[in-house]
Amino acid sequence: MASIKYDHVWKRFGEVTVLKNLDLDIADGEFLVLVGPSGCGKSTALRCLAGLEEITEGRIFIGDRDVTDVPPKDRDIAMVFQSYALYPHMSVYDNMAFGLKLRRVPKAEIDRRVKEAAEMLSIGHLLDRKPKALSGGQRQRVALGRAIVRDPAVFLMDEPLSNLDAKLRVQTRAEISKLHQRLKTTFIYVTHDQTEAMTMGSRIAVMRDGILQQLDTPQNLYDHPANMFVAGFIGSPAMNFFEARLERTDGGVSVVVGKDFVLPVPASKLDHVSSHIGKNVYFGIRPEDLHDAHFVPRGVDERAKVHAAVNVVEPMGAEIYAYVENSGKEFIGRFDPRSNARTGHTIEVVFDMEKMHIFDRETEKALT
Repeated sequence: MASIKYDHVWKRFGEVTVLKNLDLDIADGEFLVLVGPSGCGKSTALRCLAGLEEITEGRIFIGDRDVTDVPPKDRDIAMVFQSYALYPHMSVYDNMAFGLKLRRVPKAEIDRRVKEAAEMLSIGHLLDRKPKALSGGQRQRVALGRAIVRDPAVFLMDEPLSNLDAKLRVQTRAEISKLHQRLKTTFIYVTHDQTEAMTMGSRIAVMRDGILQQLDTPQNLYDHPANMFVAGFIGSPAMNFFEARLERTDGGVSVVVGKDFVLPVPASKLDHVSSHIGKNVYFGIRPEDLHDAHFVPRGVDERAKVHAAVNVVEPMGAEIYAYVENSGKEFIGRFDPRSNARTGHTIEVVFDMEKMHIFDRETEKALT
């Protein structure tokens, strides 16, 4: 097991800079998820750690060892890719054992490690099969098993669930989380799927355009995003954003989105936004913090509400997604399934302003 450190790492491909001063510490035994949209540099960061890409500036440490110039085979890492990369002519057993044979591990030790890993992943009954006789989920487990038998200091996973169907993705991500708990080894996992990131990582590093935006626990990213990008990327459906202005009204402060779209700022938030009173800001609120006025949870101040026209209703069983509009602004709410929201009708929408987010209009950094 080992800690990881990216020490001011830059990576350029010609004129294109893919990683920009990445400074990141990952604790021994941690499950860290690198998340962000395509092209943000997350896979490149993983490949630099693996030694598959040479960094332009900075250093990378595994434990106390500077591995910046160490060949991939000597870094004591194992990598699982999006493509399973199994040898089609080999059995499951031979695929898992192949790397150990190259390292001239004794045959008895290879047999022990392969069978232990197969048992751990519930593929012991598949050891004699060829990859073509396996399902996608089984192939992914074989790829995981091949990494496990190496007994590496660090596991690197580059979008390993992308080729699986939705149901299998949910099942396999739970298996990977259990695997981490059992092995207690450092895992670094790359994905563009924020649901995978939120459910699997002990911490999440959100990246954009090669720059680390925020590093925190899943709950803190959700509750306290550092900027609009993180706020919009974490959460599904995404946070609603509005161009707004903070104004003094009736002895208090309100978020003014439109003539008929004025919401009071709670006393608990005033200190955070006081420097921006009288200024244009971005106002953000998550769909789950909007409520049909007839079904408002206990503890939510019902005075913060607006009338809204219902454009689309999506029944989800346990809840309703309602796309509504006021002052020319469309936004989405996750309502109680008992809501009477109907397309073409007007309803009252209550905003839980204790959960509001305010962002600086120029920097897009969070104020609340």
